Amino acid sequence: MVSASVPNDTTFHPPTFILLGIPGMKDQHIWAAIPFCSMYILALVGNGTILYIIMKERTLHEPMYLFLCLLSITDLVLCSTTLPKMLAIFWLKSHIISYQGCLTQMFFVHAIFATESAVLLAMAFDRYVAICCPLHYASILSAMVIGKIGLACVVRGLLFVFPFVILIERLPFCGHHIIPHTYCEHMGIAKLACANIRPNTIYGLTVALSVTGMDMVLIATSYALILRAVLRLPSKDAQFRAFSTCGAHICVILVFYVPAFFSFFAHRFGQQIPPHVHIVLANLYLLMPPVLNPLVYGINTKQIRLRIFDFFMGRR
Repeated sequence: MVSASVPNDTTFHPPTFILLGIPGMKDQHIWAAIPFCSMYILALVGNGTILYIIMKERTLHEPMYLFLCLLSITDLVLCSTTLPKMLAIFWLKSHIISYQGCLTQMFFVHAIFATESAVLLAMAFDRYVAICCPLHYASILSAMVIGKIGLACVVRGLLFVFPFVILIERLPFCGHHIIPHTYCEHMGIAKLACANIRPNTIYGLTVALSVTGMDMVLIATSYALILRAVLRLPSKDAQFRAFSTCGAHICVILVFYVPAFFSFFAHRFGQQIPPHVHIVLANLYLLMPPVLNPLVYGINTKQIRLRIFDFFMGRR
């Protein structure tokens, strides 16, 4: 005799979820995958090159480049957490993902995003110290301090995101298992539940505003102080270079945060937003930064650009 708890357990937590992809664009999935795949390849090549150059060249083992290494690692993990499965959905019609696999993907998507946000804040602090307190740069950002900052970035992301798993585990799904998305994320899963998801909504907004939101405010403050210091430089050429660099950094930071907050709030308040618009932007905020960061933070830096040029020219 089959135990009565089996159906109940299955109803409470479905064994699998079905990821639909981009709602309303099922016929265009094959073609939509091409730009996403191209961007994924660019992200892998760009961040892989940055990591190789910095790790190989000992003269680049300085705070700014070590933070750039950490940024490249988080970028690689961030896009690799979602893109392979998304391409499998688009090209192989592989829509099924296990319940545990879905929760694992959800955890890493949010944890790595929070980690990258912290890394961007650390890089903004690094630039602030380098420009506003150059005489104390080496003492403030020692190797030990950099290691502690990197560890804090990772631990913070894991600690704040782990409750998402607990909040999902407590929910019954009553057989609902179809997610209109290309990957598993917290509110997308929670909305399938046949129970009160108010704690999920409140905690998700709290994390978005108090963690990543505060990071964005502190990054903006750092760059405002940097720009104020730049305006005091006597050389117009130095001012132009600094403004150009800061402008590029700010643009990439906006690309990282704006679509992310759009996605966060669209899940909660954006019922009028077309689903395909929401899903496309939700994919871009995980993919665009890994594509742009190597260009803006890496190749735009003279020391790295020269070493990349030497590498491809076959020079030692």
